[in-house]
Amino acid sequence: MTQHTLYGSALSLYTGRARSYLIKAGIAYRETTPTTEHYIKIVLPAAGNRQGIPTLETAEGEVIRDGAAIIDHFEALGGHLFSPRGLKQNLVSRLFDVLGAEGLLRPAMHYRWNFDDQNLDFLRFHFQTMMPKGMEEKTDRAMQAMRRAGQGFGVLPESVPVVESSYEAFLDTLDAHFSAVPYLLGNRPCIGDFGMIAPLYAHLGRDPKPLSMMQARAPHVFRWVERMNRPEPDIGEFENQIDDYLPDDEIPATLVAVMQCMARDFVPETLAAATVINDWLAKSLELADGTTAERGVGFCQFDVDDVAISALAQPYRFYLLARVQELYESAADSEQSALISLLESADMSALLGAKLTRKIDRAANLEVWS
Repeated sequence: MTQHTLYGSALSLYTGRARSYLIKAGIAYRETTPTTEHYIKIVLPAAGNRQGIPTLETAEGEVIRDGAAIIDHFEALGGHLFSPRGLKQNLVSRLFDVLGAEGLLRPAMHYRWNFDDQNLDFLRFHFQTMMPKGMEEKTDRAMQAMRRAGQGFGVLPESVPVVESSYEAFLDTLDAHFSAVPYLLGNRPCIGDFGMIAPLYAHLGRDPKPLSMMQARAPHVFRWVERMNRPEPDIGEFENQIDDYLPDDEIPATLVAVMQCMARDFVPETLAAATVINDWLAKSLELADGTTAERGVGFCQFDVDDVAISALAQPYRFYLLARVQELYESAADSEQSALISLLESADMSALLGAKLTRKIDRAANLEVWS
């Protein structure tokens, strides 16, 4: 049997996205940590010498770094099985891919790093498994680096109350949605489901503190997390067993409510980040095409419920968001009107104009400016 190798970790947010896709697509793979000599000498250079996981090595030896790129690769080979045909559903699917991968970083980092009584031993065990042999003493240093990263995403004492209230409201609305349907858009996962599972498995559906919170407060969300990591549909509690998306390109009101909830911080942060990155680009006129787009290029300031938050302005968010914008721009005028109406009802129409002045592409397994 052809088998691919996924380099990642159960602890890793973005590995959860790729892993879930491989499971649901029925793709044979084995998972291992990025600590082997083969990874360091062969895979890492082919991945652009960027340590981030997940990275996949195909059975033929091709190396693909980044969860979105891994999914793109297999979607193209498999006929885009997890991309809805309906225009509204496809746009919403792509939007939730961004919302999950980029829009839940604050609660993911808060509930991982600010509850040491519940989480610390669990995290230390997993971080030790990510250390190459002989380097286990660097575990605490690696953990502290990730704790600081959470602060860079805007998790600070003054923002904690709004981070928690926003996440609780999000859990409540998402739980209501998953009480009616097993996946975001019906009985089959879409690209947006894979984006959402990234934070909702590794951090929020697995670390002891947020796991207990999810199980107690949002049992339908927890069932979806289980479902996203099983090869079968796992929808036995639903009367409708047909493997398909909702008919007539339907976007349920319960899903619009989830989007409204997430818009509270995702929209102002995205608009503020676009301004910061575009200002940086305007001052970087000598930035050559093909230059690596780093994770952050400064900090943006925005308000959520009258609370000021400062967070890293991340170009990668706009690499994913551009897919949503391109879907909208490729639609006919009448279709665009329907899409704008949908996004306005979800308080997210402003995202269509949140663009960078330079495009981000991929080359040699890296995101690069073009």
